[in-house]
Amino acid sequence: MSMDLLPLAVAILIAIPAAGSCIGIGLSAARFLQASARQPGLGPELQTRFFLAAGLLDGAFIIATGISLWFATANPFTR
Repeated sequence: MSMDLLPLAVAILIAIPAAGSCIGIGLSAARFLQASARQPGLGPELQTRFFLAAGLLDGAFIIATGISLWFATANPFTR
């Protein structure tokens, strides 16, 4: 029974963080462009902070993908 739902669980574990990561990076990129347009002198500092935040958001997605693929290949829930 639990093996029948494993592909669905893996798809959910990949899809939800992917959607959240895409939305988060899109919103932060929009705010970065807006802030750079208002204060052009702060562009390099804001760019550094934007790339740091984007890297953290992508890192969370990659970790969730790795865990879900680990569950798909070595299912710890079966006995």
